[in-house]
Amino acid sequence: MSQDSVVLDDDGAVAPELPPDPSRRFWVGTACAVGGVAGVATAVPFVSTFAPSAKARAAGAPVEVDLSGIAPGEMRTVEWRGKPVWILHRTPEQIEGLKKTDALVADPNSDRPGYTPEYAKNEYRSRKPEFFVCVGICTHLGCSPTPHFEAAPNLGLNEGGFVCPCHGSTFDLAGRVYRNKPAPDNLEVPPYQYLSDTRIIVGVDEDNKA
Repeated sequence: MSQDSVVLDDDGAVAPELPPDPSRRFWVGTACAVGGVAGVATAVPFVSTFAPSAKARAAGAPVEVDLSGIAPGEMRTVEWRGKPVWILHRTPEQIEGLKKTDALVADPNSDRPGYTPEYAKNEYRSRKPEFFVCVGICTHLGCSPTPHFEAAPNLGLNEGGFVCPCHGSTFDLAGRVYRNKPAPDNLEVPPYQYLSDTRIIVGVDEDNKA
């Protein structure tokens, strides 16, 4: 025992060295924990203003997308309700090519219910011809198809499209499934609307439908 650590009692004798008091340690720890929680509680509302929580995104919080950075022939993927949503900027050639696939797809006019909102029931399956928005999940067993924006005759895509690697379903660049494929429906078009010429919001339409 070093001299600096000697403790004297009230009579001037050396006091016995006692083990640490577990109850004191508990209350000190509790006080620190409560203080830490209070600090976090005050910080959380501030941090949460920057972005929706993961729980909110999973529940379907709308997602805004800036279209100005998507060049013709390119595609961007965002997440909505835990699903990949594709935004494809179609070139004039790709738009023209959709006419050539009308006779090859199973549901050219998107008549089957549940996958195409009214505003997308046109030859482009979109609000504007150049931008195609869809959920990137195959309607067969939930796989994610692979995009092929150039012609791929060996895959049956003379005008480009999407191929599901699991069971071979193919879709054109409007998300319409080709005939005699395992997928029963076209790719889903989610609710979305334009906020301006260069911004869209995915997850809500003009009727506030999610």
